[in-house]
Amino acid sequence: MQLKLISIILLMIISACLGGAGMHYYIKPNKDINKEIQTTDREGGPVGVKVRFSPKGGCTEAIVYAINNATKSILVQAYSFTSDAIETALIDAHRRGVDVHVILDRSQYEMKGTATDNLFTAGVDVKMDKKHAIAHNKVMVIDGFSVITGSFNFTRQAEISNAENLLILNSSNLAALYTDNWNVHYAHSEPYVRPK
Repeated sequence: MQLKLISIILLMIISACLGGAGMHYYIKPNKDINKEIQTTDREGGPVGVKVRFSPKGGCTEAIVYAINNATKSILVQAYSFTSDAIETALIDAHRRGVDVHVILDRSQYEMKGTATDNLFTAGVDVKMDKKHAIAHNKVMVIDGFSVITGSFNFTRQAEISNAENLLILNSSNLAALYTDNWNVHYAHSEPYVRPK
């Protein structure tokens, strides 16, 4: 009953994001807590959805898998970013020629163990969003098609201890909306400057 309610709520959220008109849903049978849903957008194109929950629900693994399969671009917005695995995957993507851009909350200047300096040192474009009280987005847009979002911060703590959720949504229409929003934040963010 609870899973059915969660599925209905999730589908309502997806419907609201994609415009809802003429969308068809089904949930693939899966005994695991992590689910995959298939739907279509307004133009009838497929929209795949992967859902992960933490603690220890494979959120980091799903993000790293998506990054490792990127071929063109990765746009990142993060509030807290201390995950070594995600940091390494982004640096590897940058080194293999993927266009990687990262926007972080200004709190990352003071946070210990943050990925900020390592990304910057590796040549990744890193900007700091100081315009808002908190730049609390947790988003990746990969290859203009996949959107990764949810409550999951890109941290080790989010994977092993916290109760978090992660959605991986495959839709070029949705990715375009997130890219537009990412560009708004990129425009007012400042280039990262290594603290002295």
